[in-house]
Amino acid sequence: MSIKHIEEYRDSTLARQLSEKIRRLSRRKIRLMEVCGTHTVSIFRSGIRSLLPETISLLSGPGCPVCVTDQAEIDAFIELARQKDVIVTTFGDLMRVPGSASSLQRERAEGRDIRMVYSTMDAVGLAQQNPGRHVVFLGVGFETTAPTIAAAILTAAGLKLENFSVISAHKVVPPALEALMTVDGARIDGFILPGHVSVIIGLKAYRPFFERHRMPCVVAGFEPGDILQAVAMLVEQFETGRPRLENAYPRAVAQEGNLKAQQVLTQVFQIGDACWRGIGRIPDSGLQIRASYAAYDAGRRFALHLPEPKTPRGCACGEILTGQKTPPECALYKKVCTPIDPVGPCMVSSEGTCAAYYRYHYDELEAQS
Repeated sequence: MSIKHIEEYRDSTLARQLSEKIRRLSRRKIRLMEVCGTHTVSIFRSGIRSLLPETISLLSGPGCPVCVTDQAEIDAFIELARQKDVIVTTFGDLMRVPGSASSLQRERAEGRDIRMVYSTMDAVGLAQQNPGRHVVFLGVGFETTAPTIAAAILTAAGLKLENFSVISAHKVVPPALEALMTVDGARIDGFILPGHVSVIIGLKAYRPFFERHRMPCVVAGFEPGDILQAVAMLVEQFETGRPRLENAYPRAVAQEGNLKAQQVLTQVFQIGDACWRGIGRIPDSGLQIRASYAAYDAGRRFALHLPEPKTPRGCACGEILTGQKTPPECALYKKVCTPIDPVGPCMVSSEGTCAAYYRYHYDELEAQS
């Protein structure tokens, strides 16, 4: 038997053991939310839902960075692309997200200079290669990617690059958990906390939230066994009435997190309010570029005058991101909104809940029609 087959057998055996344990433990209905887009995709791709008893519902939360980017921020990105002598750089998922009246993809088709890059350092390199033009990087993401953007700003400052800046739409996760507790119709009994984010911020970052709400919380990795282990731990907490903040991903997540990455973040960014799609303004949930690095803040450099943003009519991305609805409950899903012609960001991003449902979810009602 090859190493690959041994690993597959081990994983399938572990998954079977954990699913059996969960079935033994679970007696009452419980709603668990995964707060990570990578978890959402992994859950669908590996068929985890089929291994769980009917008492357990898994909800997809606001863990896709592109999906939670506010409509006004998308409009600002598009307006930046229309500025004279500007090169806009971005990761691929943002290209097709519809703004109020356009998208980055459409703007590029009409001649705007918008380029996809694989890292923020690629954008710094473009600024060096194009001294007569200004390069803007669209900063979207959570604590996972924000340190790399901070490092790019520090690199540009060290090189004394005057034609590079970042527009920061970064968000931090723990305040969003607080906001979810106040959303009407979003009944949540436990959180599967994001692995990648937790590598940076550490388990301790969730302690204040846990102490306030005594909500079962478990940090999980991304393999099927990791996620099932987290579900088992959450169900046990729920059934015994002993909520805890636990780490089911100790091979990557430490109590203190990545202190070096945190230091870089603190050097470049400060905490401020931010608007999340579907939730609204959440206090202290965003990362703003500090005044000492104002020269690299595209929001300060460019005076953008934008009309009131318009959310796509009928789009339920907001309700989906907060666990109030599933994609099939959106009137546009698979009818008007598809991966080829998306209406909302949840269908655009590779980590979006609607995209995951579209690709992996088997709808019995559709099959019968």
